[in-house]
Amino acid sequence: MPETRLAAGGAALRRIGALLLTAALAGVLVAGLVLPVAGLTGFAARQVASGIQELPASLEDAPIPQSSKVYDAQGNRIALFYDENREDVPLDKVAPIMRRSIVAIEDSRFWQHGAIDLEGTTRALVNNLLGNETQGGSSITQQLIKLILVEQADSRAEIAAATEQSYARKLRELQYAMSYEEEHTKAEILRDYLNIAYFGDGAYGIASAARHYFSVQPGDLSLAQSALLAGLVQNPTRFNPTEQAELALKRRNVVLERMADLAIVGKQQARRTMRQQLDLEVTQFTNGCVTSQAPFFCDYVHQYLLADEALGATVSEREHRLRTGGLEIHTTIDLRYQRAADRAVRDRVDPTDQAIGGLAMVEPGTGEVKALAQSRPMGRNSVAGQTYLNYVVPEEYGDSSGFQGGSTFKAFVLASAIEQGYPLSTSFSSPQTLVQPAGTYQDCAGNPTYEWTVSNSTGTGTFDMYTGTQTSVNTYFAQLEALSGVCPAVTLARDMGVTVPEEDEVGPFTLGSTNINPVTMASVYATFAARGEYCEPRPVAQVLDRLGEQLEVSSGGCEQLIEESTADAVNDILQGVISPTGFGSALILDQPSAGKTGTTSDSRAVWFTGYTPNLSTASMIAGANQAGQPISLIGLTIGDLYTRFDDASGSGFAGPVWFNAMSAVQQYLPDESFVPPDGSEYGEAAVTVPSVAGLSVDEASAQLRAAELEPVIGSTVDSSYAEGSVASTSPGGGETAYEGQPITLDISDGTPYVPPTTEPPTTEPPTTQPPTPDPSPSPDPSPSPDPPPTPDPPPTQT
Repeated sequence: MPETRLAAGGAALRRIGALLLTAALAGVLVAGLVLPVAGLTGFAARQVASGIQELPASLEDAPIPQSSKVYDAQGNRIALFYDENREDVPLDKVAPIMRRSIVAIEDSRFWQHGAIDLEGTTRALVNNLLGNETQGGSSITQQLIKLILVEQADSRAEIAAATEQSYARKLRELQYAMSYEEEHTKAEILRDYLNIAYFGDGAYGIASAARHYFSVQPGDLSLAQSALLAGLVQNPTRFNPTEQAELALKRRNVVLERMADLAIVGKQQARRTMRQQLDLEVTQFTNGCVTSQAPFFCDYVHQYLLADEALGATVSEREHRLRTGGLEIHTTIDLRYQRAADRAVRDRVDPTDQAIGGLAMVEPGTGEVKALAQSRPMGRNSVAGQTYLNYVVPEEYGDSSGFQGGSTFKAFVLASAIEQGYPLSTSFSSPQTLVQPAGTYQDCAGNPTYEWTVSNSTGTGTFDMYTGTQTSVNTYFAQLEALSGVCPAVTLARDMGVTVPEEDEVGPFTLGSTNINPVTMASVYATFAARGEYCEPRPVAQVLDRLGEQLEVSSGGCEQLIEESTADAVNDILQGVISPTGFGSALILDQPSAGKTGTTSDSRAVWFTGYTPNLSTASMIAGANQAGQPISLIGLTIGDLYTRFDDASGSGFAGPVWFNAMSAVQQYLPDESFVPPDGSEYGEAAVTVPSVAGLSVDEASAQLRAAELEPVIGSTVDSSYAEGSVASTSPGGGETAYEGQPITLDISDGTPYVPPTTEPPTTEPPTTQPPTPDPSPSPDPSPSPDPPPTPDPPPTQT
C-alpha cells in the first residue's frame, strides 16, 4: 500500500511540475526566452535552464551537404560524388501541390504561426515530461533546425544531442527557430526544409526524392506522388515504398485525408487518388565511378581533384568537399571518343588476358584528355578480369608506374638533335651490331656510362634522320644519341612530363628503357603536333562551387619547349612512319598523320603513338599478370591472336588498336595538314621531290639526280603500276627534301595493293606451336644492352 501511495504521489508531482513547466514555457515565449526560473524548483528548473542558457543568439548558417556532379565536355552528366545524394532547388521549381502536401501533414498552421506552434509544442513538452517519451508538435521551422543541427554535427555526441528524446532538445530548437524565423521568410524556410529533409532509400531533398521514386523533376510531381513523398519524412525507413509498399500506401492516404480535411483538395478527388497504386518508377542512384560511362576516366578526375589544393588544404578536406560541396565538375572527355577508345581496346585485348591494353587521347595545344580506356574493366570480380587499378594514367593519379616505352623514345633523341642544330641530313653507317665503348655517353652529371652493345633487326646501311626513323634503326639512333647527347634528350622527356630516373641517363634511353603511361605518351606526341608547345595533360576543364563561382583548380598550363621549326621537322619525319614504306604502312588514315612504333626488350610491351594536327593517341599492349606485374608477351594468347616473338611489334599489335580508334573519330577532327619544314633544318638547300611513281627506275633516277637528290633502291611492294616500275618514293612526290638527300624508290611487283585487315582473325588460336606467320612488317625491338643488361621495369605498384 505505501508503494501505491508513493507512486500516486510521484505522478501527481510530475503533473504539477508539468503545469509549472507549461506556465514557465509560456513566460519564456512571451519574454523572448528570458526564462523566469525563479518560480520553478529542483529538477524542472535545472533542466529548463540548461536547455536554453549559453546558446548562441542564432544558428550558424552553414551549407547543407549536396552531391557533386561530373559532366563530359558536351554537358552530359557522367557521374556523381556524394555522402548524401542531394541537390538544392528553389521553391518555384517544386510543384505547388508538393508544397501544400508537406505543410498539410507536417505543420498545417505553418503560414499562420511564428517559429513555434505554441499549442502543439507545449502539448508535446508536457507529454514528454509525463511519459518520458516524445510526441509530435514541432513546427516545420523546428524540424528544419533539428535537421541542420544533425548535418552540422561533427561527432556522435553532437548528433546524439541534436536528436535526443527530451524537452531540453525542444527548448534548444525553440531559440534557434525564433532566430531563424526572424532572418528568413516563410517561403525560404519551406524551401530549406524540402531541400534538407530525408525521404528514405538514399534520397536527400525533394529533388533527389522525385527523381529516385518517380523519375520526374520536382516541379512535375502529381497529387498522388506529392502525398506519398510528404508522408515519408515522418519515418523514411518504416514507410520506404521500395520495401514497405503497403505501409507506404496507407501513409500516403493519411496525407490525402488530411489534405481533404483542410480543403486543400476536394474529398472526392482525395478518394479517387487513394484508389491509385503507388506507380513507382525508380531510378537508382549511382555514386562514384564504377557505374560511370567512363569509369577509369572518372577515377582519373577524382584523383586529379584530390591532388588540387583549390578544394582544400588536405586530402581529407578535398574528399569531403568533393562529396558534400555541390560542385559542378566539367571535364574534358568526349564520349564519342571514349566509345571508340573502349571498342578499339576491347576488340583486341580480353579482360582475362595476361596483358593490359590501354589507350589515351590528348588534344594538342590544350592538353585536354579526350578519352582513355583499358582492357580490364572496373570492378571486384578478378575472375572476370575486373580491377580497380588504373594503368593508363600518370602514377600520381593511378596505380601503375607504367611500362617501358620502347622505340617511341627515339623521338626525344630526334627532337633534341634537331633542336641543337644537327641537320636532317645527319647520316651514319648503321651495321647490324654496334659496340659503343664505355664513355661514349655521359649522364646529366657528366659521368661516363658503360659499354653498350646495340643490335638492329631492320636492315643495315647508311641512314639519315628520315630513313633511320622510318624503319626505326636502332644502331642509327645509338649513334645520333652519342652525337647529340643523352642528357638533352632526357631533359626534354622530363620537361614533357616523363619521370626519368637517374639510372636511365644512359645510352639505352633512346630504346625506351624508361617507364611511361599512355596519357603521358599521348601528351608527348601532342607536343610535336602543337608545333613544340607542351601542355600538361588534364581531365578537368572547370569546377564551379554550389553558388556557380569558378574555383581556381589547376589548368595544367602550356609552354613552348622546342622551336616550331624543330617540331615541324619531327612531324615531317614521323609522317614517313605512316607511309607505304614505313612500319605503319597498314595504319594510314584519311587525314595527314604521323607516328612512331615501339617494342621493348623481351617484348614486355608494344606501343604505337600516332597523331594528326588535332589529336594525339597512344596505344599500348603490355604483358601483365592479374596482379599487374610486368611479364613478357611472348607466347601469350591476346584476344584471338597467338603472339610470337616475331609478331609482338608495335605496328602489328598496338598499331591496329590505334588505327581502329582513330578511324572512328577522324570524322570529328578538322581536316588540317602539318606545317612543312622551312628548309633550314636540312643542312642543305631545300628542294621539292619530283613525282616519279610509275616511271622506270632509270627515268625516275634521272629526274631525282636532276633535282640534286640521290636515288636509293628500296623494297619490292604490291602496286598497280607496271612490274619493275617505281611504285612510290620516300619522301613522296611533292614533299620537301634537301640537296643530296637519299630518296628511297620502292619497286612495283605488278600486283595491286590490298590493305591488310585490321580485324582479328575469327579462327581459334592454336594450342601448340603457331604456324609460320605471313610476311609482315619487321618488328621494332629494343635489345637489351650487354653488359650490363637493360634493367627490367619495376613491378607495377598495386
